[in-house]
Amino acid sequence: MALRELEPRAAALLTRRLVAGDSLEGCARFLGVSEAALSVSLLRAAVVLARSLTPTAREPAEGEEEAAWARMLTAALEREEAPVPTGLVPVVDVCRRLRAVSGEVATGLESATQEELASPRRRREDWMRRLAVAALLALTAYLYLSRPQEPSRLPPPPPRQSPPDAG
Repeated sequence: MALRELEPRAAALLTRRLVAGDSLEGCARFLGVSEAALSVSLLRAAVVLARSLTPTAREPAEGEEEAAWARMLTAALEREEAPVPTGLVPVVDVCRRLRAVSGEVATGLESATQEELASPRRRREDWMRRLAVAALLALTAYLYLSRPQEPSRLPPPPPRQSPPDAG
């Protein structure tokens, strides 16, 4: 599955926006970014996905073309009849296909996650993490308990003088 091969942030963004169907505003609010920044991130993630599936897909040029493509991709995902430049067509097609099979993708991702959690490799990694934490705790306790006694920081009290004999 090409979506699982993307870097985690890009995959999460595409999953949240196209598979889960969250709005652009909702995704931007969730991630704490502006809608314009989210549109550019979505475009970049969609281009990487499209290039892995379609050899004709290309990246936009930096700057103005990227910003324009980001706005056009957002519009194309909102309205089916929105105009799209030729270079952006493969990216829009991949996004629309992903949205069309979102139920199957969500089920597949959930199934893959459950398989990963139940795999022997994952269980072994969990046990190794637990052992590492236990070793760190034991080492910390040993170092704390075996530290040298610190000398008192207060000066010793002055010796008491006995009162003179009144004789």
